[in-house]
Amino acid sequence: MRSKRLTLIAALALLALAALHPQAAFASAGVFLVLLLTIHWPARERSKKSNPDIRANEEIWPDRGMKAVLEALQEPALIVDRELLIRYRNPVSAVAFGNMALADPLSLRFRSPELLASIEAAIADSVARSATLDERRPIERHWLVEILPIPAYQGMRPSFFAVLFHDRTAERRVERMRTDFVANASHELRTPLASLSGFIETLQGPARDDREAREQFLKIMREQASRMSRLIDDLLSLSRIEMRRHVAPQSRVDLAAALGKVRAQMQPLADDLGLTLEFTQPGEPMPVVGDEDELIQVFANLVENACKYAGDGGRVEISIQRTSERGEQVIDASVRDFGPGIPAEHVPRLTERFYRVDAGASRSKRGTGLGLSIVRNILLRHKSRLIVDSVVGQGSTFTARFPIATEIPLAAPKNLESSYS
Repeated sequence: MRSKRLTLIAALALLALAALHPQAAFASAGVFLVLLLTIHWPARERSKKSNPDIRANEEIWPDRGMKAVLEALQEPALIVDRELLIRYRNPVSAVAFGNMALADPLSLRFRSPELLASIEAAIADSVARSATLDERRPIERHWLVEILPIPAYQGMRPSFFAVLFHDRTAERRVERMRTDFVANASHELRTPLASLSGFIETLQGPARDDREAREQFLKIMREQASRMSRLIDDLLSLSRIEMRRHVAPQSRVDLAAALGKVRAQMQPLADDLGLTLEFTQPGEPMPVVGDEDELIQVFANLVENACKYAGDGGRVEISIQRTSERGEQVIDASVRDFGPGIPAEHVPRLTERFYRVDAGASRSKRGTGLGLSIVRNILLRHKSRLIVDSVVGQGSTFTARFPIATEIPLAAPKNLESSYS
């Protein structure tokens, strides 16, 4: 209204000027046009900003502030408009999902009906939503997706929506491992419990007065109870080791001396199985940073497995040597058997909890399925790794590779009895 009054006053003044001085008519017209633009152009701009339809047509691309926020995020993030067209994506999204062209429909890259429906619902009511996205190719990934409306000018309807991707792959994998672990542990315990329950019922019923059957059943029950005890001991040991896995040991151990103790400990088992257990002490110390008790547990497990599955190989070899890897000096401690070997497809899964190449053979040899998982977790704590080399028909070699210790003083030696008291 104020601009209209100013325009009217200016027009009347210029008309009066033109009437009094006809030669100034063209100049008066020019001045009037300048005044008209000066008064009405800012008002026009303000009108456009306050008009939702005009503003919506102009807001096709996000401003710099929105882009800067997305670029600061360490997880994939996109900005989409109300038509589900991609208007911006941060650099992390290109790594996670590949290159996506701006102004392309979101559905060209993401085909998940749940995700698209959640974004459409967030756009329809301008309320934050969430969804899950599970991708199987090129690798398995699990995402929690948040769809957030970006506030618009003066409370108007949002034109853009932020789509934030939170990687939940590791959490899903841990949850699956936990579920599998509980299921496997329950199964391993249920089998001997069912056997014990069945024999108890038999002893209370038909075999109540059968002394020979009672002796046989009690022997089997004792074996099943021992199996449960071994399983529980390994579960507790694995739990304790996993809790300490990220705490690096601080003492230095002569690994050659530890292997000598392992040989003395496992010699009775080798004798019972008719095997030769070979180990030649090196002529020099083999220092590594570690916990002696845990290292003895590692190689006791490896030697026990080698003895059980050596078959007709006749012997098990323990060896230790210095070598190099990528220019760094390391120590390789190996346990080799000459048994049937392990098929290549099983090798990558050997250290999984309860994984067995032959479940029946493992149980018959009193295996719990946790030994190599314990080995793996102890070696991780010692910043070492397990290398498995197996050829079907020729045997298997399990090698633990350690970095050489140089500065930490050697730990006080422990005798075999105190190590396992």
